[in-house]
Amino acid sequence: MMLPELNRRQILKSAALSVLSGTTLTASSKPVPKGEAEHCIFLWLGGGAAQMDTFDPKRKGDPKGKKAGSYYDAIDTAVPGVQVCEHLPRVAAEMENITLCRTVFHNVIDEHAAAAYQVHTGRPVSGTIQYPSVGSIVAHEKGTLEKGVPRYVVIGYPSISRNPGFLGAEAGFLYLLDVDSGPAGLARPSNVTAPRWKRREELLSVLRRGYVSSNSKDRLIQDYDSTLEQSLELAGPKFMSTFELEGESPQLRNSYGGEFGQRCLLARRLVQRGVRFVEVSHNLNFLNGTGWDTHNDGQLKQHLLIRELDHALATLIDDLRQHRLLDKTLIALGTEFGRPAKFDGGGGRGHHSKCFSLLLAGGGLNHLGAYGVSNELAEKSIENALSLPDYHATIHSALGINPAKELHAGDRPVPITDGGTPIASLFS
Repeated sequence: MMLPELNRRQILKSAALSVLSGTTLTASSKPVPKGEAEHCIFLWLGGGAAQMDTFDPKRKGDPKGKKAGSYYDAIDTAVPGVQVCEHLPRVAAEMENITLCRTVFHNVIDEHAAAAYQVHTGRPVSGTIQYPSVGSIVAHEKGTLEKGVPRYVVIGYPSISRNPGFLGAEAGFLYLLDVDSGPAGLARPSNVTAPRWKRREELLSVLRRGYVSSNSKDRLIQDYDSTLEQSLELAGPKFMSTFELEGESPQLRNSYGGEFGQRCLLARRLVQRGVRFVEVSHNLNFLNGTGWDTHNDGQLKQHLLIRELDHALATLIDDLRQHRLLDKTLIALGTEFGRPAKFDGGGGRGHHSKCFSLLLAGGGLNHLGAYGVSNELAEKSIENALSLPDYHATIHSALGINPAKELHAGDRPVPITDGGTPIASLFS
């Protein structure tokens, strides 16, 4: 159907103004802010971090007396009126660079895998389509920043929630389980000398040229060879040197803290090398016995996890600032769900998905300290409820990606977010 001339002129005028103002227009003609961040570091608190014990403290509770509330005392932060848990003093000092999103919600309560999938993709599990993770979308949309560098790296165990879904292998991730040796299969084995390794590469090069040449019309062979070429580039000394953390000062490494902190240090080095999206897992069960899934006795030593998060996150923010990367790098934080204010029979907490806290930092955003207000026990939102699509839309907009853009699963158009709207005040 033809649009009236006046409407066409208005649309064209609005589109031109949106380009000049650094915004894009959605299908409903609402302006979408467009940030200038180039990278994202996504911190994953596997298990479900309790909002009132971390980023949204409430009145003090008592597990023995069955009194609902926070397990720890609250402290002030660098932003007046915003408090956090007493075990986050370093994060509190960096609050001007942080927005605590305190009213995030979804509908998955009891199942960790389904909730993790929804937080990573912004959508519920579907029986007909595999949705791409936020990391895969960023990798797909932002592309390669530097030759010989992966777009997307996961430091932790791979899972379907982190997968590229219908975007395919090119938007997939490179993963590693420890920070010292780098990705499995890329590093040269210790029993293979450098000259021997070079001879192997030379022989492989000869074989590749001949086989690819004789199968020049076979798309599968061409794709396989392209993947092999990328693997060889990643195995080269330039990228593999990223994993040499011993080159950093002892003071910096100590400031980052334990294993999770060293993963965050590696994330900064990967960003510095040109990686677009890095996920860093903090589901290390040995610290408190349960990780962030603090049922029963896991609650008693939850402070060990919180303190390690405090050291790592605050140092990461400062380290990125020192390297002039903070405005270029968005830090986002995910967890499956929150925890209820009431304590369970063992003194821990169950699961709560109706109102919990996530976080954004850096990325050149206009940070607020906190966004959204929950009720007296962080059970529900009373101001600025934030859906997961909204949270994802804010991440994508910060990276200059239009959250309403349509991708395609075969012939099926799929918007990048499920109707998500970014937090407009972060871009003003």
